[in-house]
Amino acid sequence: MTILVIGDGMNLQECKDKFGTAHQYIHEADAAAEDTAADIVMDFTIDEEPERAAAYADESDTIYFLNTAKITLAELAALTGQRPESLWIGFNGLPTFLNRPLLEVSLLNREDENRLQEIGNALGTGWQLVDDRVGLVTPRIICMIINEAYFTVQEGTASRDAIDKGMKLGTNYPYGPFEWCARIGIRHVYEVLEAVYEDTRDERYKICPLLKREYLLNHV
Repeated sequence: MTILVIGDGMNLQECKDKFGTAHQYIHEADAAAEDTAADIVMDFTIDEEPERAAAYADESDTIYFLNTAKITLAELAALTGQRPESLWIGFNGLPTFLNRPLLEVSLLNREDENRLQEIGNALGTGWQLVDDRVGLVTPRIICMIINEAYFTVQEGTASRDAIDKGMKLGTNYPYGPFEWCARIGIRHVYEVLEAVYEDTRDERYKICPLLKREYLLNHV
C-alpha cells in the first residue's frame, strides 16, 4: 500500500515503525492530499489546518486517517458543510502514541466498522474503536494526569522527580507525568486539555497555571 504521511519526520518514522517497511511511504510536511495518489493518508496536523478536510470529503478510494486528539471528525465534517463521501477514520496521532499494539480510532458512522477491520488487517494492526470525542480516550486521561501533576508541583506538595518516581513505582506506568509530557510535547498536552475543557467544561481539565506558563514560555 502507498501511505501519504502529512506531518513531521517523527510522524513518518512512527508510521514506518508501526506499519512496517512493506508499504511505500510518501512524506509531506504540510499539504493537502488531493494531488497525490495514495491508498491511505495519515494526516497528523489536520487540527492546525482543519479547512484541509474539504480536500478529503469527496468520494474517493483513498482512506483518510485524521488525527482527532484535538478536534473531532464531526467538527471537521461540519467545516466542509457536508458529510464526507470518502472514509474518514479518526486516530490518536500524538507523539509516541501511534506505535502501540492497538490503534485508537473513531468513526463518523459505526456501520464503517467492517471496513475498519479490513484496513487494520491490511496494515497489520489491531485497533480499539472509541467515541468521536475531543481527546479520544488515552490522550484525555494522560493529559489530565499530567495537569494534576503540575498542580501538585505548583502547590509545593512534591517535586517533579518524586512525582515521576511515585507514579512509575505505584501504578507501574511506563513514564512519570513529567517524562510523558516531555515525550508528547507540552504544546500538545496544553492544546488537548484546552480542547477537552472547551468541549466538556469539566474542571478536571482546567489547565494548571504552571503548565500554562511553561507552554507560553515554550513559544517565546
